[in-house]
Amino acid sequence: MLSERAERLVPYPAGRLFDLAADLEQYPRYLAGWKSARIYERDAGVCCAEQQVGFGPVRMAFRSKAVMHRPERIEVTSDDTPFRRFLLLWRFEPARRQEGCVVSLSIELELRSRLLQGWVDRVGPATPINVLFAFEQRARELFGPPGRPGDTAVGSPG
Repeated sequence: MLSERAERLVPYPAGRLFDLAADLEQYPRYLAGWKSARIYERDAGVCCAEQQVGFGPVRMAFRSKAVMHRPERIEVTSDDTPFRRFLLLWRFEPARRQEGCVVSLSIELELRSRLLQGWVDRVGPATPINVLFAFEQRARELFGPPGRPGDTAVGSPG
């Protein structure tokens, strides 16, 4: 089973970063390996999506459920066929000594296929930090340079 966690100080407020992470249909635009993401059901604080990820010839399509606890965390799970266990947890905590937000991403992933699990175990350890770097770059593209007016209040609209 792959179990990895990374965290990063990102110079934007928690609410804006939460909204960026919650917009999973945009993941294919900026996250390597995300081929598609489509929300097929949305209810108060919960959304269900069909997603496809892949690297090289390996592709996995699956459904997931994201439970939103704005602006603190997003819990994404799947019990779809490829997985024995799938948990992706985003956390957003206002930085204590600086402006911005500490964003952490935890991934627990166990696949039913030993062959695919071996492949994920080889490429997986860099995954959370790579996702956070791409996430921060996307925030800079969308929100502009940090420290603009409106970027200091936790929970400000995204």
